[in-house]
Order: sequence, then C-alpha cells, then structure tokens
Amino acid sequence: MSKLVPELRFKEFSEEWEEKELIDICEMQAGKFVQASDIYNNNSSGLYPCFGGNGLRGYTKSYTHFGNYPLIGRQGELCGNINFAIGQFHATEHAVVSTPRERINTLWLYYLLINLKLNQYATGQAQPGLSVKVLEKVEVLVPKSEDEQQKIANCLSSLDSLIEAQNKKVETLKEHKKGLMQQLFPSEGETVPKLRFDGFSGEWDKKPINDILTIGSGRDYKHLSDGDIPVYGTGGYMLSVDSYLYDGESVCIGRKGTIDKPMFLKGKFWTVDTLFYTHSFKENIPRFIYLLFQKINWYKYNEASGVPSLSKVTIGKINIFIPKPKEQQKIANCLSSLDNMIEAQNKKVETLKEHKKGLMQQLFVSSEVGV
Repeated sequence: MSKLVPELRFKEFSEEWEEKELIDICEMQAGKFVQASDIYNNNSSGLYPCFGGNGLRGYTKSYTHFGNYPLIGRQGELCGNINFAIGQFHATEHAVVSTPRERINTLWLYYLLINLKLNQYATGQAQPGLSVKVLEKVEVLVPKSEDEQQKIANCLSSLDSLIEAQNKKVETLKEHKKGLMQQLFPSEGETVPKLRFDGFSGEWDKKPINDILTIGSGRDYKHLSDGDIPVYGTGGYMLSVDSYLYDGESVCIGRKGTIDKPMFLKGKFWTVDTLFYTHSFKENIPRFIYLLFQKINWYKYNEASGVPSLSKVTIGKINIFIPKPKEQQKIANCLSSLDNMIEAQNKKVETLKEHKKGLMQQLFVSSEVGV
C-alpha cells in the first residue's frame, strides 16, 4: 500500500493523511430560492452578492449566510465550480454552501474542493447537475494536522493574491488603451481626434469602407483535407485544413451571428461563410483598419430581426473618417505596443495559473492513492 502523503510537503509534517468522505469534513446544504426579478445586475448600497449554480448571479436585498464559506455550483453548465464567499451573501438553491466541520480549515477546504474537480460527478446532459448525496460520498484524503491545512491554504492563497494583482495590471492596461482610443479617434460628429501626434494636422477624410479596402466572403471548408492552415469563424479558430483562402494581413468581421467582434489575421488562413475577410487595402494600414473597426457600432447596421446579419453591400457603404497612411501607422504602432504589453501580462497570469494548478496537484493527495 502506498503511503497516504502528498508529493510535495512542508518539512515539519510527516504523518499520513486520513481517508474520509466529504460528509465527514463538511456539511453541505443548498441555498434558498430567490426570484429572478429580485436579483440586480449592479451592486449598490444595501445589496448583497447572490451566488447560483454558475457562480455570481448578481445582487439581492436579502442574504442567507454571514461568514466565510466555500460554495459548490450544483446546477447549470458550470456545475462543480467553486467560489469562496465572504461576509453577507445570498446562496440560491443551485449553490451548495459547504460548512467545515471541527478541525477543518475553511480555506484549505476551498482548495480541496477545487482540486477534486467535482463536475466529473455531474449527471444529466441538457441541464447538468450535482446531487448533494453524491457529493457527500466523494472520497478525500485529509491532513490530521490543522497546521498543515493552514500551511497549504496560505501557500495557495498567496498565489491567488499574485494572480489577482496581475489581473489588475491587465485591466489597468485595457482601460488605458480604451481611453487612448477614445482620444486618438474622432468622436461622433467630429473630423479630428482630441489627441494627435506631432507633425499631423487637418481633418480626416470621410470615405465609405468600399473606397479603402475590398471585402471577401468566407467559404465552406468541408471539401478540404486536414492540414496546417487555420480556419476561422466568428468565434475564432476552428480547425486546420490543407488550403488557404488568403495570405496576408486581413481584418475580419462577422457576416452572421457575432457581428461585433473584428478579428485581425496574418499569414495564410481560411474563413467560413459566416465571416467576411478584407484585402486590397491600397495604401491603408490593416492594423489601423482593425482598430477603426473596433470603433464601429456594427449592430446599428444589422439587417435581420432574428440572428444578427450583415451584408457586403451594407458594410461597404458605411462612412468612416480616416487619416493619411503615415498617421494611421503612428496610431497603429502606439496601440499595438499596448496590445503587446497586455498580451505579455496575460501570459504572466496564465503562467501563474499553471503554476498554481501544478502546485495543487502536488500539495494534495489523490483519493486514488492506495492499494
């Protein structure tokens, strides 16, 4: 029989962990129903966080609990997700409130629940769900020492603090970029931006999109074989094939469905028939066009009452204000450098998350360890 100890351990601990079921270490009880009309999207004075099966649902005027509790999403697409509620909050009937029993550290329990990947115990396909009775029988391994639980909790929570701080850096950069774009592009009804690089003056030119580029239609890819050419739809990358529709820099916009998420592509690619691609930019800078497309309210040009749709004719007639190529390049370089910074910071977040994931696997003992 293998020793019931984690792969990575603080040096002052040596005792084997104990085999238990979840019901032995925490009491689990679903929350209380609340009318959808009584849940508000925005937080304000006198409201409390409301957690449902998929996490935070909004805010309510009442609360069901006061304290620190791990919550298990019991119903919905993300059932098995784990949140940590602090203070006064409302848990709906689709959230299971986990109350640690004696000698169980609350924060350690939270990380244990995450590590258990409880969504594997969900039943039902159309509406996945978790039964409290099933959860109670899940086998776990627990350190006998509360000090060891605390050490593990402290280690992982310090990583969470780093991730949170890194995410704030990303959000700050995104807000900075958003504010900069508002100043580097003319506001509605104006022909020049509020902020301009030295050496540039005069009004921007007003032109229909058809005058600055050519719009191409995506095509069905099902006749193609597997390869290394990426295929994109309105949701992004789909798969890879053996042929390409276009080779170069392009700005794509959705024809149907998601019509408000411009996409910048570079190199060889294929787009499906729900995604337009652009080419033949003349002297215009594709990166700048991509930024410009982010400023357009595409739903203003929606042509359908059901699934949103755009046509090449409609897109081509949209009038935009555009500067000369040299100014386009300056703006594109400025904002692209910010995009690179945001991407670099996002990679740091992902690296920290991967480190935390690996650390959790080493700091906890799998319930499968044994005979």
